[in-house]
Amino acid sequence: MLSEKPWNLEAIVRLLLGIFICLCLGSTVVSGLHYAGHAGRERLAFFGMMAGAVVLLATALVVVSRRWTVEKLLQRLWIMLVCLSVGLSFAAGAQKLAGRPSEASSGEQMVVAETAVLLFFINFLRSHRLKWSDAFGLANRRRHAFLLGVAVACIFLPIGERLQWISAQAMTHFRMEPQEQQAVHALRVTNELSSRVLLGVLAILLAPMAEELFFRGMLYPAIKQAGHPRLALWGVSLVFACIHFNLATFVPLFVLAILLTALYERTDNLLASITAHALFNTFNFVRLYLLDWQLGK
Repeated sequence: MLSEKPWNLEAIVRLLLGIFICLCLGSTVVSGLHYAGHAGRERLAFFGMMAGAVVLLATALVVVSRRWTVEKLLQRLWIMLVCLSVGLSFAAGAQKLAGRPSEASSGEQMVVAETAVLLFFINFLRSHRLKWSDAFGLANRRRHAFLLGVAVACIFLPIGERLQWISAQAMTHFRMEPQEQQAVHALRVTNELSSRVLLGVLAILLAPMAEELFFRGMLYPAIKQAGHPRLALWGVSLVFACIHFNLATFVPLFVLAILLTALYERTDNLLASITAHALFNTFNFVRLYLLDWQLGK
């Protein structure tokens, strides 16, 4: 049974703002790494706006990660809004000068964004003076939680594949073309080993940790403790499936989210959900990589 967690509406709102800022930071930083515009004033303008965007968005991130007391609520909200709005304006200007990013760089954007999200989580917990073991039960029967996560991942893998195949067939029947997920497409379009390694780190480590910390670790218990256990289970699972923006994988991801939530409930240790999620992604990444390698022979 899941124990009481220290999350409330104020913390969840700040967390959502922090994740949004992290996504913007990831896109801005990667744009700077791949800038190929003209030298001279345009280059200076680009890097000036990019630096301004990074500083302002990072400042907004720090403000969001700290607790908002009633006395300082308006002050911190004002600082956050100014930094966020001006930072996004600078980021938009820099993006306009940089042009449309390549498809291969989308994986790098996700890696930078997920890394920023994890760093934000660390600072977020520190500001609440919480230990990871207390916040997510990571000290509760670790071996049992790990093995149960492995078992669920192995059992769900063929089920998930079948559900995705059924979804693809249903889409084809209704004359809808199934699309690949963004990370899968990024893996197919890049030929560089370093980019593939980055995508592997994203799929196997960063994404499972960041997504489980937010969806199962914080959002689910916060809604459940507010008196809405059914909304917590079905609603959070629905949002988890939707944020991957892929109709063909919606059903298997929705079922996976329910299983991951049940794992967290049963073990009271988020390690179980992270392990199952990471192994599921690992199986799919290895299978995709091997299939892509065989087709390229």
